[in-house]
Amino acid sequence: MEGADLELGELLAAAEAAPPGDSVEVVAHDLQKRLGAERVSFLFVDLMGQRLVRLPAPAGELVVDQAEPVDLHGSVYDDVLRSQRQHVEPEGQGGQRVITPVTNRGDCIGVLEMTLQHTADSVLRQVRDAAHALAYIIVTDRRFTDLYHLGRRTTRTSLAAEIQHQLLPSSPCCEAAQFTLAAGLVPADDIGGDTYDYTLDRDTLHLSITDAMGHDTQSALLATLLVGALRQARRSGCDALRQAEHAHQALLRHSRGLATGQMLCVELETGLCELVNAGHPWPLRLRDGTVEEVELAVNLPFGVSAPVPYRVQELRLRPGDRLVLLTDGMQDRGAAAADLVSVLRATHALHPREVVRSLTAAVLDACHGHLKDDATVLVLDWHGNPE
Repeated sequence: MEGADLELGELLAAAEAAPPGDSVEVVAHDLQKRLGAERVSFLFVDLMGQRLVRLPAPAGELVVDQAEPVDLHGSVYDDVLRSQRQHVEPEGQGGQRVITPVTNRGDCIGVLEMTLQHTADSVLRQVRDAAHALAYIIVTDRRFTDLYHLGRRTTRTSLAAEIQHQLLPSSPCCEAAQFTLAAGLVPADDIGGDTYDYTLDRDTLHLSITDAMGHDTQSALLATLLVGALRQARRSGCDALRQAEHAHQALLRHSRGLATGQMLCVELETGLCELVNAGHPWPLRLRDGTVEEVELAVNLPFGVSAPVPYRVQELRLRPGDRLVLLTDGMQDRGAAAADLVSVLRATHALHPREVVRSLTAAVLDACHGHLKDDATVLVLDWHGNPE
């Protein structure tokens, strides 16, 4: 075990010494040297979570076989990512094809693929350790290079979409002892201004989901103002009510636009959730096999001049609850044909990231692949305080 720890330490040191864009190459060389791995490659999950993209690398290097994006649906890669289990299968000339998930705190970054001649348990464990290390290395190094951002793109990105992507958290998924959450945003053909956000401090989980009115760069710029105001308030120690008031005042002072939103602050110890609803669709809750809307008092959207103050409400989460926050793009127009309640029932046993995929896929199918408004969903599974 001490030897394995030493090797992992050497791998991390080598990755830190290399340029940030060479992290995968460092891991590939390490696996070749220690385990005799061949044809080592890393495949990213794209921004939409529908396809894999092989990381580009200089010709002749170990990351090879660059090809068109691979559809995840029905593939062995999809099985690996869904199950979070290593896959081993025979390959030509006595080798074994090994595919290992690269995941950080529930965020499926991609898969590490290689050919090995020997697949003893100790060897496969070392591959899993290397994949785990690679996840942390990528999370660290993507702060310093665009390579990992480019690797996740399978379509051209408009200015509005670029702005929108930068407003989102760097990971769409997070796992902790008390909860698991995952989120997804399917942009409209003409960007509609949706965002989601979350952060975790010592005793509180903060969540928000917002929808800036308008389309294209107009809505993206309005969303930038809105998210910036919410984060400023949150990082200043404000609760959900003061976050809402701060965002409202920012829109009144600096914009003529409107936005809906929902802010939640969840106590990690008790599951007590304080929230503010600013003209936003009601959440859905799956509890004991029953899906129902959580009927909330609804304040006016942000940016509407009105004498009525925002109202904070309480919601008590129980262990086993699944809370689903969504924007109107998940329910209105063509999306109304999607039976989200049935999807939630059918996916009750799945990880939230798979629930997000199923819900957004249902909306895309209902809209025949062309959304008139952004469709955004955030799924929170509440496990409760483990103590």
